[in-house]
Amino acid sequence: MIYQDTVESEILVHKPWFIVSIFAIVLAVFLMFNLTGTTMGELMRPAIGDPLESGFYGRFAIAFVIAIVFCFNLVMIGFAPLKVQVGIVWFELLMLFLAFFEAFNLNLLFIWKNVPFLITQGVVTTVYVSAISLVFASFIGIVAAIAKLSSNGFTYGIASFYTSFFRGLPLLMQIYLIYLGLPQLGIVMDAVPSGILALSLCTGAYMTEIFRAGIQSIDRGQWEASRSLGFSFGLTMRRIILPQALPVIIPPMGNSFISMLKDSSLVSVLGVWELTFLARTLGQATFNHMEMLVAAAIIYWILSIGLELLQSRIERYYARSKVR
Repeated sequence: MIYQDTVESEILVHKPWFIVSIFAIVLAVFLMFNLTGTTMGELMRPAIGDPLESGFYGRFAIAFVIAIVFCFNLVMIGFAPLKVQVGIVWFELLMLFLAFFEAFNLNLLFIWKNVPFLITQGVVTTVYVSAISLVFASFIGIVAAIAKLSSNGFTYGIASFYTSFFRGLPLLMQIYLIYLGLPQLGIVMDAVPSGILALSLCTGAYMTEIFRAGIQSIDRGQWEASRSLGFSFGLTMRRIILPQALPVIIPPMGNSFISMLKDSSLVSVLGVWELTFLARTLGQATFNHMEMLVAAAIIYWILSIGLELLQSRIERYYARSKVR
């Protein structure tokens, strides 16, 4: 950790060419945009005059000041430890996003009034749909992965066709095909089960490859040793192969979970009262579209952060177990 902090500080502080390059890039980027009407332009009115009439001189002056401030901030951050650097960067980016949202003139009272309903109804439905889909997708992924590792051509053909088909079609199209297509076969499903089935099949196709790669990462000698001890296939998978494959499986598996949490918003096209559907409905009724979209986006982000933290804790647990 100390070595990494030292390296970062050297990159930012002891490399003048790096700072000069960053300064030139920031200056060029902000020169390409018309900044004369921004808050920075208003702050620099005593130096450049009316921002709307300052022309190229005003744009250059504003871009120059922004580049100076950005590089100074970069250099000062470089003196801090790594964790402090990350915290400062997160705080600054969060402030920039809040300033960006402030430009929308959002009705904060309307957001505050409707957030409880978004959480109690929308978040609960979103988590419910995602959690059930996760269980089914994991089961489908394990079974299909074992089938793809089989030497039986029939099972391999089914598994490979399944992964190719469901990874090749957009999830939205799969939702429509299941919800509107199954009734043509006499199978009528409500919106929520149809959405769960579509999410499970689509995510299960991706998780099939994750489980397959994790299982194949285990040395073939492990299989041969377990067979020589008289272990059955199921016992070998449950006690020997899968526990060793989990450290390889968990990182991409966590990414799939986060992706599925966000993809669950697509079931809103079926009228499911999940987070996106409620945000869109509440916004349309009062023409406060942006308020509800921003609120839903922040809630999705918080849920994703929770999954990221859970994933990192699980990864550290398996890392410590491996060291032991």
